[in-house]
Amino acid sequence: MNDIRKIRAAIVGYGNIGRYSLQALQAAPDFEVAGIVRRHGADAKPLELEPYKVVSDIRDLEDVDVAILATPTRSCEEYAKTILPLGINTVDSFDIHSQICQYRQTLMPICQQIGRVSVIAAGWDPGSDSVVRTLMESLAPKGLSYTNFGPGMSMGHSVCVRGKEGVKNALSVTIPLGEGIHRRMVYVELEKGAMLDDVEKQIKADPYFANDETHVFEVDSVDNVRDMGHGVNLVRKGVSGQTHNQHFEFNMSINNPALTAQVLVGVARATMRLQPGCYTMIEIPVIDLLPGNREKWIGKLV
Repeated sequence: MNDIRKIRAAIVGYGNIGRYSLQALQAAPDFEVAGIVRRHGADAKPLELEPYKVVSDIRDLEDVDVAILATPTRSCEEYAKTILPLGINTVDSFDIHSQICQYRQTLMPICQQIGRVSVIAAGWDPGSDSVVRTLMESLAPKGLSYTNFGPGMSMGHSVCVRGKEGVKNALSVTIPLGEGIHRRMVYVELEKGAMLDDVEKQIKADPYFANDETHVFEVDSVDNVRDMGHGVNLVRKGVSGQTHNQHFEFNMSINNPALTAQVLVGVARATMRLQPGCYTMIEIPVIDLLPGNREKWIGKLV
C-alpha cells in the first residue's frame, strides 16, 4: 500500500473516543493523522499529541479527507453541518436510536448537494451490532430479536448525565434483565450545593433514560467505580422459509470506547468508496470497512 496515497483523517474532540481513535489510526496501514481539533486548541497539549498538529478549528488543518467526530451525540449534527460544506467527509457514533432516521434525513440533502459522504450512528450499537441484527433478520425473516447490553459502562448515557445541572462527574452502568430490557445504574458526583433528588428528576426525564428502570446514587468519586468494559448478547429465534426454531446468537465483551473508535476508523475508510450521501452502517458493504483491495479479502474471507 506504499504506492497509494493515505487517507488523511482529523479527529474532532479528544475525550475517550478521540484518544482511542488516534490509536486506531496509528495502527491502520492506509491512514495518516491530519491533526486533532480540540476546544482549546494546543493549550495544555497532551504528550501523546506532540507529533501532531492540534487546532481549535478544522479549517486550520491541511488536506483533510475525513473527520472523525469524537464528540457527544447531541453535538454531532452541528459539527457535521459545519464540516461537510468544507469538502470533508464525516463519521460519528450518534447513539440515540429513535432519532437516527431524522438525523439521516437532515444530512442526506446536504451531502448530495456538496458531493460529500457522512456515515452516522457508527459505533458498536448502533453500528456494528446493527449489521449483525440485519444479517440475523435476513436468515430468519419471521421471528423475534433481542439485544441485551452489559453489564458495563454506557458512554452516551454517562455523557448525558455529566451534562445535567449539579453534576460534577457521572457514570451510567447498563444491567441486562433479559429479552432486551435493561436497568440503568447511575453514579454521580454532585457539585457543591446540588441536591440528589433534583439531579435524579433531570436524569429520569431525559430520553436516554425515560424508557428504562433507572436508579441514581451519589458517590464520593466516580473514578473509584469506573470500568470501561461493556458487552452485548444478540439473540434471534425465528423461521427460515417455513422451517421453525432457527436460533442465532452473537456475544462480545469489549472495551467500550476502543471498539467505538475502531468502528469509526473503519467507516471513515468506507466514506472514500461511497457515492455522496448520508449512510448508516447497514447500508455499507462490510468489505469496505477493511483496508486494501477487495480481491484480497474475498480470497481470505469467503
